[in-house]
Amino acid sequence: MASKFGRALVVAGVALALIGSPAHAVDDVKASANVKHVANVPKQAPFKGAEAYNSDLAFQGNYAYQGNYQGFTVYNIKNPAKPEVVSRVSCLGAQNDISVQGDLLFLSVDETLSGDSCKARSASPDKKSSWEGIRIFDISDKSHPKYVKSVRTACGSHTHTLVPAKSKSSVYLYVSSYGPESSFPGCKPPHDKITIVKVPLKKPKAAKVVATPVLFPDGGNESAALLAPTSGCHDITVFPQKDLAAGACMGDGVLMDISDREAPKVTHTVTDDNFAFWHSATFNNTGTKVVFTDELGGGMMATCDKSFKPQLGADAIYDIEAGELVKKAYFKIPRRQSKNENCVAHNGSLIPVKGKDIMVQAWYQGGVSIFDFTDSDKPKEIGYFDRGAFKPVDVAGSWSAYYYNGHIYSSDIQRGLDVLRITDKRTAPAAKIRQKSLNAQTQYAY
Repeated sequence: MASKFGRALVVAGVALALIGSPAHAVDDVKASANVKHVANVPKQAPFKGAEAYNSDLAFQGNYAYQGNYQGFTVYNIKNPAKPEVVSRVSCLGAQNDISVQGDLLFLSVDETLSGDSCKARSASPDKKSSWEGIRIFDISDKSHPKYVKSVRTACGSHTHTLVPAKSKSSVYLYVSSYGPESSFPGCKPPHDKITIVKVPLKKPKAAKVVATPVLFPDGGNESAALLAPTSGCHDITVFPQKDLAAGACMGDGVLMDISDREAPKVTHTVTDDNFAFWHSATFNNTGTKVVFTDELGGGMMATCDKSFKPQLGADAIYDIEAGELVKKAYFKIPRRQSKNENCVAHNGSLIPVKGKDIMVQAWYQGGVSIFDFTDSDKPKEIGYFDRGAFKPVDVAGSWSAYYYNGHIYSSDIQRGLDVLRITDKRTAPAAKIRQKSLNAQTQYAY
């Protein structure tokens, strides 16, 4: 979510109104015949309020980890039909984007706080003492995670990407952040860079910033049609086996060479007049395609109704040809949503099927969509799950939808954790793939 922006947005010259009027019943669920709703775990205290947004997901063994603007939750998903809450950790910090590696859990904090502890509260970004960045927890005991270390990063950490070091003794976190202001001591312009944090796996307290590479020495795309001009990245996805990364960087989509983990280099850049905010990227299984998402309206607007063209707030599918991104097609969910439902392309992952490119993706109140982009020119939806509109709040719906070991897990901002199962001959081979972990922005060939 592009949460740094204000509540009244103008995109491409069009004023967009916020969600705010009553809509369908909460339990008004629609789904394709091949998708079954297996389970739901509702939000619970201390994450029960409307402002306690559920955010991203990560997986490891029989556990799922769900970020929340108020902290994070650990679930036991050994039985996907009956997920069990193992622990909830209160620790304020938007967005609390989450990843896991071994006994360590990482959270992104993109909100200036009075300090780095979990007892900190919101503070003015104008104050030099305010903190934002990365928090590290020890999750060796899933029922009692322990706070280990924080690392301050410039402009905070909206999202981060876990990148394994080639030595395997450390991991890097590529920290994406944006929104500089001359009055912010910790986030002054220009901010055309990312921050790289190195974490020794056996000595996480030694974690520190090791590099701040400038990706856009020319300033990047500053078109007036954008939600905001390029000032860093929103999200980066890596394909370590190919030393490759794809960055969704506000006004730009980029490819990067990450053979030197501490000095990633941009190798190709594209822009798109139909994109307002390059939000995230997903490779196909062979690292020869990238699906970029456009978070038109910052995730807070109803961009899936009949007033928006199908190429707006959509995915763009690119083939990688001779090291360059070549656009092939757009994909947007074919179901029109109401003006009361914030809806736009958001986070997703591949469903591992050999020889096929199939992806599951969250669309906020547009629900969860499964689509096949094996033919880059003709992407096609093959399944979906779509709840009715939530009660009047600024934002609701599926933040992330990821496939993990036979099921789809959806982090619903207001309704908790949903578990889905797709039964379809096109996705059936994926059931044979067993993953040990999943951080969606760290992709491996299955």
